Amino acid sequence: MSYQVFARKYRPQTFADVLGQDHVVRTLRNAIEKKRLAHAYLFVGPRGTGKTSTARIFAKALCCKEGPSIDFDPNDELCIEIAEGRCMDVLEIDGASNNGVEQVRELRDNVKYAPSRCRYKIYYIDEVHMLTTGAFNALLKTLEEPPEHVKFIFATTEPNKILPTIISRCQRFDLRRIPNAVIAKHLLHIAKLEKVNLDEKAAYAIGKGAEGGMRDAQSMLDQLVAFCGEHITEQDVLDVFGFTSGEAVAQLARHILESDTVGALRAVYEQNEAGKELGRFLGDLIQHFRTLLVQQADPEAAAEDLSPEVAEEVVAQAAAASTEQLLRIVDGLAEVDARMRWASNKRLHFELGVIAAVQSLNEVSISDVIDALDGGSTAALPKMAQRPQPAALVRRTVEPAKPQPAVVREEPPVPVAQKVPEPAATVQVLAPLEEAVPETREAVSEAEFWPQLIATMQERRPLAVSWLQVGSMLGITRNVIKVGFPPTESFARDSLLRPAQVSFLESLAEELMGKAMKFEFVLDANLKPPAFSEIGLGLMDEPPPAAKPVPIPKVEAKAAPKDEAKKPAAPEEPAPAKANDDFYNDPLIQSAMVKFKAKLVPTG
Repeated sequence: MSYQVFARKYRPQTFADVLGQDHVVRTLRNAIEKKRLAHAYLFVGPRGTGKTSTARIFAKALCCKEGPSIDFDPNDELCIEIAEGRCMDVLEIDGASNNGVEQVRELRDNVKYAPSRCRYKIYYIDEVHMLTTGAFNALLKTLEEPPEHVKFIFATTEPNKILPTIISRCQRFDLRRIPNAVIAKHLLHIAKLEKVNLDEKAAYAIGKGAEGGMRDAQSMLDQLVAFCGEHITEQDVLDVFGFTSGEAVAQLARHILESDTVGALRAVYEQNEAGKELGRFLGDLIQHFRTLLVQQADPEAAAEDLSPEVAEEVVAQAAAASTEQLLRIVDGLAEVDARMRWASNKRLHFELGVIAAVQSLNEVSISDVIDALDGGSTAALPKMAQRPQPAALVRRTVEPAKPQPAVVREEPPVPVAQKVPEPAATVQVLAPLEEAVPETREAVSEAEFWPQLIATMQERRPLAVSWLQVGSMLGITRNVIKVGFPPTESFARDSLLRPAQVSFLESLAEELMGKAMKFEFVLDANLKPPAFSEIGLGLMDEPPPAAKPVPIPKVEAKAAPKDEAKKPAAPEEPAPAKANDDFYNDPLIQSAMVKFKAKLVPTG
């Protein structure tokens, strides 16, 4: 017998041989057992995932001697004819070369004839999306109401090119990409049968390169046996197909997550010098960061496509970065991937993308700012993003003095009799802003609680007190404080519901009430929304309108008559009265002057 490639020699022959498509196999088996057979089926999936093999197995189950049956003998004469494509009642048609109206009309004329040996006459059309629109339309009526002895099975890799009227007349089955672990295990099984020593790492490398296609993986193994002989290592796989090892990809990702720009650039250089395709290397890197995201969400799903060595590294790297940081890295690398496809200097774009990925880890995001505001300090921000601000320092001194850094000076020892304590007023300390340590106080009553809570909030977190001020305390039941908000103030309620704010408010309530308290924030339609005016901001509702100056017409100077010169001068207008000191000292007026950088102008 002539030599057969692995893809044909180890093609699945029964439902049990189909790997990675359990959802399809289970549905077909149940349909056969319960005799709920449709007249048309559509298999959709990437190349090499088992569409043709599943169609042939289904045809064997329908046309076997005691069929339809799921427990057929694959070595039966009729099943062998179907597997080899020689059965007269199971017709395999290539949609790419038989895509015209004339071929479909011929098929439509032949469906009325009964099968010669089998129970059903089965038409299997591969790459059915290649049929023309006219051919599809010619097939519609026959496909919708075929004779009882006819079954249609279609297969395609591009279902979007099939008319919706065709898809609606079929039962659709979507075949998935086969996981790397399943492919690697099957390749090791084939190698054992062929008496080939295949390393486990090499099997995973082949599965990764096959991208979910079992046929591609078997063809690659066939090529490696011809190249290497009876022993195949991972390095052989990388050398023959130009792949990058999973460890190399994980190492580059580790350099990026550790902000090691030099190490990341060196890794890119080494792969480029080794002749690896940088476009594929970048694709593997993006896939690796995608695996880290999946690891954070569903660890079991992430482990399906990983070798045991890389799986441990993925777990460690997934814990070293936040989801938002990983998303920023993936977005940046995806943009680099789009540019590299048309760039002549791919290494340059790859290196720029790696540098940008390292820098993106130190960027401050909106969530970081919100967490910092909720915490009342900048401790939640990344360390690289924090910059010393002069405003963050407060001088605590009695006597005015110029800002100086705190310096500890060692003075020479002085005899005990001559030691005189220095006045505390001359001590100057520069310290970062910190939340004041709550003082121990007696528990307040329920009537005093709400104003005390707002006052304490104003003192310790002035940025968040405005959210609390628009609410109203509805009551205290046991240890639950119910606070209501008008429906128009849902934003304030949502802001206080953030975990950091709730924790802070509960600590304040426990401090005031002397026991652990919980908060319940609700929207109450009976509460009147606050008036939107400058009173809510600590300012006046409407400042008095300033008097407009009246223009004085220019008059040319003329010699006054002697009589008029003797007339007494007109009395001067009295100067405007100065504003009352109480008016200037009013807190609202002072707040308005500071906020708007204005000054009061007396009017007549």
